[in-house]
Amino acid sequence: AAPWLIPQQNGMVERLIRTQKEQCTHRHRFESIQHATRGIADWITFYNNRRPHQALAIRTTAEAFKLAA
Repeated sequence: AAPWLIPQQNGMVERLIRTQKEQCTHRHRFESIQHATRGIADWITFYNNRRPHQALAIRTTAEAFKLAA
């Protein structure tokens, strides 16, 4: 099977999608594609810039990226 068809080989992406669904998509009733697009974009901004991650020593994704650069 192609690598992208095996969830075990892309576990981080699968987990991100699950988190996005749990924390954003499943909590809102979007009234249009535009509303959904904006809501998901806002969640991505929050996830990367304001939400601390345990795996990143309680840093945001943006903070960890700056340290790695």
